[in-house]
Amino acid sequence: MYIFCFVSSLRKVKGCSIDVHPTERALVVQYEVEATVLGELGNPMVGERKECQKIIRLKSLNAHTDTSSLARKVVEECRLIHPSKLLEVEQLLFYLQNRKHSNDNQEKKRISPRDFTPYAGVELDEEASINSISEYVELLYEDIQEKIRGATLILQLARNPDNLEELIQNETALGALARVLREDWKQSVDLATTIIYVFFCFSSFSQFHGLVTHFKIGALCMNIIEHELKRYDLWQDELQKKKKNQNLKKEHEKSFRKYQSLLAKQEQLLRVCLCLLLNLAEDTRTELKIRNKNIVHMLVKLLDREDEELLLVALSFLKKLSIFLENKNDMAETFAVEKLARLVPCEHQELLSTALRLLLNLSFDTSLRGHMVQAGLLPKVSSLLGNQSRQLSMCILYHISVDDRFKSMFADTDCIPQLMKMVYACGEEKMDVELISLCINLAANRSNAKIICEGNGLKMLMKRALKLKDVLVMKMIRNLSQHNGPTKSLFLDHVGDLAAQISEDEAEEFVIECLGTLANLTIPDLDWALVLKEYNLVPYLKDRLKPGSAEDDLILEVVIMIGTVSMDDSCAAMLAKSGLIPALIELLNAQQEDDEFVCQIVYVFYQMVFHKATRDVIVKDTQAPAYLIDLMHDNNAEIRKVCHNTLDIIAEYDEEWGKKIQNEKFRWYNGQWLEMVENRLMDEEGEPFVFGEDRESFIGDRDILERPDLFYSADGIMSADGAISPEFYTDFPNGELGQTGYMGNP
Repeated sequence: MYIFCFVSSLRKVKGCSIDVHPTERALVVQYEVEATVLGELGNPMVGERKECQKIIRLKSLNAHTDTSSLARKVVEECRLIHPSKLLEVEQLLFYLQNRKHSNDNQEKKRISPRDFTPYAGVELDEEASINSISEYVELLYEDIQEKIRGATLILQLARNPDNLEELIQNETALGALARVLREDWKQSVDLATTIIYVFFCFSSFSQFHGLVTHFKIGALCMNIIEHELKRYDLWQDELQKKKKNQNLKKEHEKSFRKYQSLLAKQEQLLRVCLCLLLNLAEDTRTELKIRNKNIVHMLVKLLDREDEELLLVALSFLKKLSIFLENKNDMAETFAVEKLARLVPCEHQELLSTALRLLLNLSFDTSLRGHMVQAGLLPKVSSLLGNQSRQLSMCILYHISVDDRFKSMFADTDCIPQLMKMVYACGEEKMDVELISLCINLAANRSNAKIICEGNGLKMLMKRALKLKDVLVMKMIRNLSQHNGPTKSLFLDHVGDLAAQISEDEAEEFVIECLGTLANLTIPDLDWALVLKEYNLVPYLKDRLKPGSAEDDLILEVVIMIGTVSMDDSCAAMLAKSGLIPALIELLNAQQEDDEFVCQIVYVFYQMVFHKATRDVIVKDTQAPAYLIDLMHDNNAEIRKVCHNTLDIIAEYDEEWGKKIQNEKFRWYNGQWLEMVENRLMDEEGEPFVFGEDRESFIGDRDILERPDLFYSADGIMSADGAISPEFYTDFPNGELGQTGYMGNP
């Protein structure tokens, strides 16, 4: 005997509340479902409550929408909302209609790519229920339209994060979706898009990535993207052929309309595929697999599209990939920079911001900076300094300004006037480091410096630098001061202000920049002697020459400053009388390993030997010429050049030092010959023409250069500087002169 029990269930919706979506033009309906299982006699046996949420997106809502009519339509179509709430719905719609877009943009900035809603889905009149999931799975075994319907209903459930935990337990449903996608994605774009969007919902949470990977959805998405890009190329070729053929003009128009419809659906599919892959690329191992399947080339190819949402996803993906060298090189090969150039500027703020961030990542590469300039991005990015993308634009421009070859190009844009306005607008507030860094780089170019100093530009910068003791602004001023011409002459009005900063009371960093600026002012009209006396700078300069008295950077600037003022006759005499030259020699000994120090100190000696008063001090009272002779053959070419020039002047005015200098030059130029002669003399001890009867060398302990009989007659051969005269060669037309200056074997 069998007993049949009939059990039924009762579902009630309670506590419906409505609110606006925080970021989208949508209403959020919160409600509670109470499910009760009834026994055989209708008595409640088991009860369960669950909180649910429904989002009603209002795509048609705009500034001209009739909110009353729209509210009635929403209440009629959504069975969850009781008609008594019509007025409340209308008020919420009115609020959404008037909500400021700026707030929306600010909220959207916080949304990561995983939160994109790339596909609206196929609209259905029916509402999905988690309890009917088995029915939806059965639809996946029917024809294409039924499969689309079943997948769409499952997508409705997957859109609610509360349902994902329950869906993941249903391996039959997920397996069926994966199978249908694998077998039928080529037959229907809508079907493929809907199923991939279901898995995209799972990919939005890291804990579900394993599920998506298990069904190999990522690899399938890569295949789909590759296939769709090939289809796009075929569409383009077909349209071009029909466009060129005049007989197919009407057919071309018909094909173009069909193409636009197909393109819209294809871009939805590509968008959801990329969003899913972007989420999975959170794991670097997965990202590497995607990269190995040529994703960079595919993404760059998509930059030719017009759909802003698709472009945004592609750019976000490229930005993420661009931090790796291999991906950056792939982007260079596929001319990504040139394709990005057309997107800058654009009205879509988020798209523009993402494009600039990608350009910023790429701008770390020197060659790609060149591509950016060639693509015309310099004036385009400069034009963005006045809008919300100012910070990103300045960073890109800063990287471009690092290369000297591009600095002059800024003068042909409106970049510098805009930067000067920003500097002026800062007042006494701290300046953005990106702004002042860019200004410092641009000031190093003569054309840019001229524009910066136009009007009251230099005066304004000097006022800010001196008032706030701003080291970075002072660096910019120092760069401005290095250019000859009208720009340098403008500094005559500020020499006193700069000289007044040279004291022990000021911060060393600031003093360094002031000294560097003064050292650049090689202006004939500037009376340096008056400046040194009025501001009592000589004692400060002398004290700072002592090794260890300050940081090396400050001491070096002091030496450069002395080199500049030594060009003036009276200043050179003043410095020589102060005992500054011995201090320089002491510093030279201490810093002999530092080429910059050595070169600048030698330059000071070079300047001082021009003037009679200081020349006598250097030649007669110091050992500076001896140090210069030692440095004549230094490895540094600049040091050798300055030493030779200085010694030539000394040799011209002092006979004794002139002879020593000549001998040293002879030693250097004929070193190999001298070494050979000395070695031969040592080897031939028994020869009578070398030794006397007591076997004492005729040379003895004397320097070989003091034996004039060992030289050829100097008449017509040796010049005053020890070099062989040109006539020497004409006397020996058949002879060959060796590399060391003596005759080769006949």
